[in-house]
Amino acid sequence: MNPGAPARAQDCGLSSPLHLDSFRFVTFSLETLRMVIRRVSATLLALLLLNSFAMAQSNAYPKAKVSFNDFKSLVAGVEDHRAKRLVGLDVFLMMSKEPGTIILDARSDFRFERIHLKGAKHLSFTDFTQDNLGKLIPDLDTRILIYCNNNFEGNQTDFASKVFSPRPSPSDAINSQLASQAKPMMMALNIPTYVNLYGYGYRNVYELEELVNVSDSRISFEGTTVKE
Repeated sequence: MNPGAPARAQDCGLSSPLHLDSFRFVTFSLETLRMVIRRVSATLLALLLLNSFAMAQSNAYPKAKVSFNDFKSLVAGVEDHRAKRLVGLDVFLMMSKEPGTIILDARSDFRFERIHLKGAKHLSFTDFTQDNLGKLIPDLDTRILIYCNNNFEGNQTDFASKVFSPRPSPSDAINSQLASQAKPMMMALNIPTYVNLYGYGYRNVYELEELVNVSDSRISFEGTTVKE
């Protein structure tokens, strides 16, 4: 062989069938290995995701203790019961003086402390639980008289009316007209108070049905804003 001539494939031994087969085998083996690695990786990833999902499911919180169906059933039972136990101010005050009767104010602590019917007991509606009610009113047969903001006028600071009135839209003349003619929706606290008392087992409940002026001489108030 001429020392100055370029090397040929034959001289490098690459033309040998054995060497070519070995080269092809190595190439094939690497591709196969890469494919296996990809498949194994995908399988491991899928298993990790499934495991994470299973753990998330096992650690998920249960549903909240809320049932609209229970509420609907309760309201259906309360409606007729309440309709027969709405009383005027004179009867309300007469009952309040009889044994085994309490006046219950379910407004906020702040409003109760400022002003409430004289002699009324207090438990904010947000604090209604079976235990709290049981401590305040142990006997389920106790006669309970209730009132709320919407029973009084003449003091919109401490007896602010709970009413929803549709708001006119300046950009929509038609809807604004309809809103101005719509009947306000009463959002009185008396209703949920009555419903909850009934639901907790108190069935001897009476509700003040009149809208009374706070200056009415038949009623007496007490609280931090009431002058002696």
